[in-house]
Amino acid sequence: MIDIKALLDSKLAQITKDQIFVADDPICIPHRFSKKEDIEIAGFLTAILSWGMRRQIIERAGFLMQLMDNAPFQFLMQAEARDFSRLEQFQYRTFKGIDCHALTYALAMIYKNQGGLEQAFSSGFAQGNIWDAIVFVRNILLSYPHEKRTEKHLANPEKGASAKRINMFLRWMVRQDESGIDFGLWKNIPTKALICPLDLHTGNAARRLGLLQRKQDDNRAADELTAQLLLFDASDPVKYDLALFMLSIDKQLEGL
Repeated sequence: MIDIKALLDSKLAQITKDQIFVADDPICIPHRFSKKEDIEIAGFLTAILSWGMRRQIIERAGFLMQLMDNAPFQFLMQAEARDFSRLEQFQYRTFKGIDCHALTYALAMIYKNQGGLEQAFSSGFAQGNIWDAIVFVRNILLSYPHEKRTEKHLANPEKGASAKRINMFLRWMVRQDESGIDFGLWKNIPTKALICPLDLHTGNAARRLGLLQRKQDDNRAADELTAQLLLFDASDPVKYDLALFMLSIDKQLEGL
């Protein structure tokens, strides 16, 4: 019988030892920056774009950073209407220029009026849990002018969404480990409270290993998977997101 924890720990050790994960993953975009606010903004926007092929996500997120003069915090703080309109040329799959304009403007308002992304998520988390934090920040972002179509790019856990991209962003910001993959910038949300990002790859790997029974990739499935991972590491369950993802990418579980 397979030792699931040992398998996950081994895969995680391989990922951190090889030190190639960052270069091939969308997290490489916020890793281009050193200023906290730049990392947060680049990370959030990259996470929002993170569906599809990783290479394409990296290319388009990199282009978005170029449109923001490769200084996203300064851009948001100083941008005038004509500067935000520059972002309307951006497009990635169903994320259009009008969505980019609306969300970047809302991000600017969060930094000007709410103390920034860390403060916003921390305030939401203080009201309950990670799901509450995600809903709280979503509601703030959508309180600024936007088209109805833009709302689909911000997952809503209140309607059952697993919010994979936002949970991934929170992993980036909250987790800190010796490998230097995740940033560990935020201190008001404990790592043990994070929810494992759930997508096609992590879901498939988790089901093959018997860690997930629920068939839908929704918030209930994300909770179920996280509860199982907490049994392996009660203080840092979502570190296994990396292992599950790469086990699926590397097709190491196809015989199970």
